Amino acid sequence: MDKLNFITAGVPLKAGNKGYEAGFKVLNEMGLDGLELEFVRGVRISDKSRDAVNSANKVITAHAPFYVNLNAREDDKVEASIQRIIETAETAYSLGGFSITFHAGYYLGMDAETTYKKIREGIEIITTELKKVNNKIWIRPETTGKATQWGDLEEIIRLSKEFETVLPCVDFSHLHARYNGISNTYDEFAKIFETIGNELGQVALDNFHAHIAGIEYGEKGEKKHLNLEESDFNYKDLLKAFKNFGIKGAIVCESPNIEDDAKLMKEYYLSI
Repeated sequence: MDKLNFITAGVPLKAGNKGYEAGFKVLNEMGLDGLELEFVRGVRISDKSRDAVNSANKVITAHAPFYVNLNAREDDKVEASIQRIIETAETAYSLGGFSITFHAGYYLGMDAETTYKKIREGIEIITTELKKVNNKIWIRPETTGKATQWGDLEEIIRLSKEFETVLPCVDFSHLHARYNGISNTYDEFAKIFETIGNELGQVALDNFHAHIAGIEYGEKGEKKHLNLEESDFNYKDLLKAFKNFGIKGAIVCESPNIEDDAKLMKEYYLSI
């Protein structure tokens, strides 16, 4: 991508229930760059919404449904998870999306290596099926906010090195919560970018997909999202690191006030 874009997790709240067309109008008025399609319970989008997304000329990403666990014990649940991710990728790609993300799975009491191998099997099926139809969208497991969830940064980088269309979706707020308050200084943010660049190359820094929100957490990790100014999350130093490393791609704001915090971040980033 040619720059760092600031987008909302779903249709802006100020659009009410008026849909994507009204949502893109709000984004334009606020000077924001696009949105993440939120397929919470299923990959469904109406023809009217498709038309609005296609005509908006905005940056588009997508989040697969939350009913995904590539490490489920039941084969039918794994198969359904694979299909949901494929459907998300197909739909997002047809709408000009450049990247999709998802929560890949849970450890379920299994050791990390066993879980990794099971999730890798699912990703291999997904990438193979998408390659058959020449779908070149980025497939991104997201860093997760609890130790019971698969997806620390090292695991996702390892997986990304095995597939040419897989890169991390770095949820910086999840990393902050997962480790009960660390990953919250400029040096720690810089280390993340350095690691990704060294392990995955410049392409990962030029096509970045991040989630940012305020966050409440405890000993077991993430509790809930907060607005940035109501949280201890150090978004200003993070944005300084984005600027200093010349990161390009999309920052998705997942705060409860999605468009207001997206604008807050964009204005601060441009002021640096």
